[in-house]
Amino acid sequence: MRMLRAFSLAAVAVMASASLSGCGLQPMYAGTKGAAVAQGLSAVDVPAIQGRAGWLMRNALRDRLSAGGSAEPAYRLDVLLDDRLEGMGLLTDETVGRQRRTLRARFQLVELSTGRVLVDATAGSDAGIDVVSSEYATIAAEQTALENLTRDVADRIVTRLSLALRAQS
Repeated sequence: MRMLRAFSLAAVAVMASASLSGCGLQPMYAGTKGAAVAQGLSAVDVPAIQGRAGWLMRNALRDRLSAGGSAEPAYRLDVLLDDRLEGMGLLTDETVGRQRRTLRARFQLVELSTGRVLVDATAGSDAGIDVVSSEYATIAAEQTALENLTRDVADRIVTRLSLALRAQS
C-alpha cells in the first residue's frame, strides 16, 4: 500500500513538473534575459524625492535596484509621491477612531541616452491605522504604516520596471 502511494505521488510530481515546463514562465533575474534585467535595474538612477516619504521611497528603491550590483546609470527614475492621512471612523464623542494612510507614486523611467520615457505608470497602497488614547502610539503607528507602504510601493515599482526592461531585451 505504501509503495503504491509513493508511486502515485512520484507520478503526480512528474506530471506537474512536465506541465510547468510548458507554461511559458521564465525566471526574471536568471539566465540570459534575466541577467539583462538585473543589469538594467542596477543602471537606474533615482534622484532625490521630496519629503520624509520621498526619502524612505528613494532608499527602498535604491536597495532593490542595486541588488544586482552597481552599473553606470543608463536610466533615470522620476518619482512623484502623494502621501495622505485621513480620518475615517468617528467615535460617539466625535473623535477619529481610525485613519487611512494612502501612498501613491507616479513614476517614469527615462532612458538617459535618448530622453525617451520607457515607463509612465502609477503604483500605490494603503493601510488602516487605529487611533488610540496614546498620542505617541498613534504617531508611531502612522510612521510604521508609512515605512510599510513605502516598501510595498517600491516593490511594485521595481516589478513594473523589471517587466519593461525584460521586454526590451
